Amino acid sequence: MDAQGRGRAEEIDPADQWVLNPDTGDYELRLNNSGGDSARASGVSAPRGSGRRGAGREGDGARRGASGESGRRSREVPRQGGRRAAQGTRGQEAAADTSAGRRKRKAPKARRKKALLWTGGVMAFLLVAASAGGYWLYQHFNGNLSSVDIGDRGNKDVVTANAPLNILVIGTDKRTGEGNEGYGDKGSAGHADTNILFHVSKDRTNATAVSIPRDLMTNIPDCRTKQPDGSETTIPGTQNVRFNTSLGQDGRDPGCTMDTVKQLTGLSVDHFMMVDFNAVKTLSTAVGGVDICLAHAVKDDKSHLDLPAGPNTVQGEDALAFVRTRHAYTNGSDLDRIKGQQQFIGSMIKEMKSNDTLTSPKKLYKLADAATKALTVDSAINSVPKLTTLAKELTKIDTKNITFVTLPVIDNPAEPTPITVVVDPVKAPQLLSMMQEDTSLTEVAAQKKAAKSKQDALLKGTKAAAADVRVDVYNGGGIAGAAQQTVTWLQNDKGVLKSTNKANAPAKAAKTTLEYAPNQADQARALAEMMGLPASAMKPGTKDAVGLQAMVLTLGADFKGAGTPITGPTKIDIPKSSADKQVCAK
Repeated sequence: MDAQGRGRAEEIDPADQWVLNPDTGDYELRLNNSGGDSARASGVSAPRGSGRRGAGREGDGARRGASGESGRRSREVPRQGGRRAAQGTRGQEAAADTSAGRRKRKAPKARRKKALLWTGGVMAFLLVAASAGGYWLYQHFNGNLSSVDIGDRGNKDVVTANAPLNILVIGTDKRTGEGNEGYGDKGSAGHADTNILFHVSKDRTNATAVSIPRDLMTNIPDCRTKQPDGSETTIPGTQNVRFNTSLGQDGRDPGCTMDTVKQLTGLSVDHFMMVDFNAVKTLSTAVGGVDICLAHAVKDDKSHLDLPAGPNTVQGEDALAFVRTRHAYTNGSDLDRIKGQQQFIGSMIKEMKSNDTLTSPKKLYKLADAATKALTVDSAINSVPKLTTLAKELTKIDTKNITFVTLPVIDNPAEPTPITVVVDPVKAPQLLSMMQEDTSLTEVAAQKKAAKSKQDALLKGTKAAAADVRVDVYNGGGIAGAAQQTVTWLQNDKGVLKSTNKANAPAKAAKTTLEYAPNQADQARALAEMMGLPASAMKPGTKDAVGLQAMVLTLGADFKGAGTPITGPTKIDIPKSSADKQVCAK
């Protein structure tokens, strides 16, 4: 229900009805200033000097009660729970005010800090948390959202679980929205042109945003899609094609893109969020403009970008032109465009978390309205409460610990004049291994301290001689014969003669694990050192082993081959940027 449906608000901007409650630090819907009749019905006067209907009556009331409760009441923020609850306590609060003096307000700094806990974030959808309160606004924002049913993909409970969180942000080339057909290819079904896998750490202290190039040659697996009548159909996979065809092509939906990302990265995607051309324009305008920087002046006839060198603030058409341009850069490639897009998104995050945004109910309303209109999400998070819960998790991350990187790629060797790219066989597995191990690309002190403590406890201490290590090896990964390969390597290269091939594990395993008894800890440390096992792979039991009982090594999907350390790197030498710092696009 809109503002005009409540108390005949007429020309009142809905955002103007939101006020900051100094007691809670939250923005609350204040419907009592909708108009004169509404104000009388609720028993609360409208704000003085509002210039709207009923202002004169309020002014009279304020003059009559300048030294009494009426003047004070006009400035009070109703407590959550509705006007009925506010009326029931108003007399008591006024009496308390008269006898004990006006309650001391919290300092603006403390108020802003508390508001920050409910707002800010990673993408425009985070502002939902600050604006979702009144029933009519809840209905309005819910009505804005669009969703796609992706079946049983993802993880509905991972948002608040004690686990990492992976969100796929998809920017399509669909020309919906006013004026967007003029950009060419107006009949596009909407391909996956901009793709960012946003990995949030288990402890919510850091995040890694990995851009996946649209021109990356990859394999798209078979995928199930929901039809309008509720039935399912399977779209056959395609080998060695551009990544962007994982969406739109042959009727593929975002679930197909999620499947492709999972196959490519080894990371399960929990949720997706999709935006189109129009979203860039509306969101950048709602936030009041996004700061970007150019190393040189740009005039690109294809994207229509025309900006001078140095700092610029873009919104609307200019913002869309900036995220679309590639001919403005030195190499004119999609990889250069990705760097510009990362700069744009990082700057938007900073703007959304600024005090100018957080302390403005009107700005928050407009941004949340634009965000919910712009988003298409999976059905598991297709509501304001669910997005708000997600927002609260994401707001825990400091912007300096949000790192943008591009999936390492090299020119496609199959093309005489490379146009497309393929995964870098050395650096890409290193980056993905770090993400699979939930290793931060930033220096997060708390995480490093916890990891070091765990390493000290499980991997440091005396180590048994290789001849005394007894282990049964199971294959729970995807490499055929991996158990026998490992046993052969352990016996011939490492002298672990008491190792046994136990063939396939009872079930597939994502991670390699080593289960051992307390009195086998020295054996476990020795084997972990040989194989490069991380502390997370160590699974100590509670009861001592009896007799010739062996440890149990289960090879997971992270096993790359005998002799190849399973431990992911702690650092990687690839270009990266922080959402907290801006680098001028070249």
